[in-house]
Amino acid sequence: MSKLIVTAFVTLDGVMQAPGGPGEDVDEGFEHGGWQVPYVDEDFMDLMIGIFERTADHLLLGRETYDIFAGYWPRVTDENNPIAVKLNSMPKYVASRTRDNLEWNNSHLLKGEAAQSVARLKEQLDGVIMTQGSSALIGTLQEHDLVDEYRLLVNPVILGTGKRLFHEGAAPAAWKLTESRTSSVGVQYCAYERAGKPVYGSFELDEQE
Repeated sequence: MSKLIVTAFVTLDGVMQAPGGPGEDVDEGFEHGGWQVPYVDEDFMDLMIGIFERTADHLLLGRETYDIFAGYWPRVTDENNPIAVKLNSMPKYVASRTRDNLEWNNSHLLKGEAAQSVARLKEQLDGVIMTQGSSALIGTLQEHDLVDEYRLLVNPVILGTGKRLFHEGAAPAAWKLTESRTSSVGVQYCAYERAGKPVYGSFELDEQE
């Protein structure tokens, strides 16, 4: 049984759409592509290298993110780039209803409904399955309570529009902060593990007799 970790770059208002460039994802007229770039410094890269090198055994992607990654990372052949080396060699699983074949090395197509196919994948694999990007797929994983951990890089910017990390209909769950760190330019890295179901209370004062 594997653990499923959602890794995401997000803004303060939870937007995760098109962090890497203006043309990355312009769905619904999104005009803020590339918002992540000004916050990528040495601290940020150290975090990402650590996440990919020491954490991820398998990569899970939605079709749109797969297309973006497959169009870029195979062209990065520098053996001194640990993220490229890891991404190009590791097993990649893609949830897609429109793709019939996958060209990127060691890529595997998940057939059927995403929730069911990912649940089966978690049972079949060992180690850690990690997502990157793939907001629509993450929404499905949240709805079916398939996420075991979040690793978020929260950037000090608000955009007001765009695809967000947390979707309406996500299964209620409590989370425990297990790690945090702040980069030199104010990106907050937070890791959260599952901590059961939400616990509810009240601030109302007991009535005095």
